[in-house]
Amino acid sequence: MRAVFLLLLWMGALFGVETYGPALQIEVNGMAKDIVLDGDRLCIGTDTGRLQVYDTIQKAFVKEITIPDIKDFTGEQVPATVFSIDYRNGKYILLSDSGIGGYSNLWVHENNQTRQLIDPKEKKPIIKARFVDDRHLLLGYLSNEAALYDLDTGKESYRVQLCESRFSDFALNDDHTKAVFACESGILYLIDVVTGKVIRELKGMNLDNVYKVDFKDSKVSGAGQDRRGSIYDVETGKGEYIEGKFLIYATGLSPSAQRVAFAMDEQNNIYIYNTGSKKQIALLKGQKSTLNAILFKDEKRLFSASDDSTVMMWKIK
Repeated sequence: MRAVFLLLLWMGALFGVETYGPALQIEVNGMAKDIVLDGDRLCIGTDTGRLQVYDTIQKAFVKEITIPDIKDFTGEQVPATVFSIDYRNGKYILLSDSGIGGYSNLWVHENNQTRQLIDPKEKKPIIKARFVDDRHLLLGYLSNEAALYDLDTGKESYRVQLCESRFSDFALNDDHTKAVFACESGILYLIDVVTGKVIRELKGMNLDNVYKVDFKDSKVSGAGQDRRGSIYDVETGKGEYIEGKFLIYATGLSPSAQRVAFAMDEQNNIYIYNTGSKKQIALLKGQKSTLNAILFKDEKRLFSASDDSTVMMWKIK
């Protein structure tokens, strides 16, 4: 195995593409479903009803939040899947399944106390939640509706239908004033977070479902079922794409948006490109399963999570 890896390194150097293995492997309790960063701490949501916080400097878990089990369709008690998480100024949010009609549970954890914000009685099939500010969350519904939720009142300032296609993912820009929503149609919807109004449609690069999106410094990347990794300029609406070898399940942009990552092949390898030249600059090998999240910490460090219990950190030049 070592000989094969050394051969790959040599081939990468020969053709100008560096090949890297993981710099750190973090074993979590369950399957990792979502990751977010809080400085040097990585927050990880799992399918065992947990949010685990890992300190990348200490190389140790420093906090764990657990939510109650749910009943599955057979009536058996099982752990809830925490499929969307976030952190801001001492508050954690956990979005999980309820086992009832496809509706979601939403929890907030603060001062070592966890309380439920939304339960299945409200019949809300929410897929993703992120902090906009200390008081508001942006919600993405399965029905491809965007909503702004007030943590203090428990009410939505708006809830708007973007299109009839099924929701896939959304990403906020750096100052949380805009968000881009992805769906089965391949069209990306750029919205104003305060009002929910659609500012622009980004289209033409993906012709099918866009599984994941990222949004950094006026650039948007999309991971497409059509094997296209799309890159858009949100100011002009113009885009380009990079052809993959397989369905592209995940993407991430570096903070400067000068680098973009895509999961581009059947072996779950991560390809790093320069967003301007579209030239490949790195290949990350070692991910075990289908990727569901890629997250840059800075221009040279990134994290990835897949459908297994290992979250990986990578270091590139």
